Amino acid sequence: MNIYISGQGAFAVQVAEALLDEGHKIVGAAAPRLRKGRSDESNAMSWDRLRSWAFPRDIPWTDSAELRAMHIPDGVDIIVAAHSHAFLGRYTRARASVATIGYHPSLLPLHRGRDAIRWTIRDGDKVTGGSVYHLTERTDAGPLAAQEHLFVPPGSTAQSLWRERLAPLGVRLLLKVVADLAEGKRIEVPQDEKMATWEPAMSAQPLFKPELIALPGTASVDGSRWALHAQ
Repeated sequence: MNIYISGQGAFAVQVAEALLDEGHKIVGAAAPRLRKGRSDESNAMSWDRLRSWAFPRDIPWTDSAELRAMHIPDGVDIIVAAHSHAFLGRYTRARASVATIGYHPSLLPLHRGRDAIRWTIRDGDKVTGGSVYHLTERTDAGPLAAQEHLFVPPGSTAQSLWRERLAPLGVRLLLKVVADLAEGKRIEVPQDEKMATWEPAMSAQPLFKPELIALPGTASVDGSRWALHAQ
């Protein structure tokens, strides 16, 4: 399968390498221009890890802040969001002939939002998990393709829970769903909206949705909670 990956950091690189190991082809990548806290564009050590990974492999890279449909090459089968904070609008998603999927580190519809793990720790959850879902206009609300639970070890921090449990689970679930799609097996289980919870980001700006703003009747979208749930 020809795959375009949008993501960042070590997790996106782990997903990309695992997909290559399974025989898939990465035909493009979108990632932040620089690592968090870095400012030196001229120093490759400051680049985001996915960007640095793509460069020597001649994989076309796009700054995720600028990602639009025009950046997705022809012939893409699946777009994979792996720790992506870029909004993939309907025109962008339509460039994938098979599916656009993403991984969220919670048992969706619980803990929607970009700080799901930190809220899991803050709320004292004993059980959490990971979900691969089909991306839609609603943040973290698309139909589920795969989901698995795990127990939260005592003394876990958001960092340790992600690194030791949820990130490895995410790689495995994304590989499973891509394999299913490659075999023509498409799973879409609607999320139960009665069970949905949404927590705001603890230390980040609201998700910017450029394509959503361009749609008729949404010119007044200002990054509010309403905008994140608009269709």
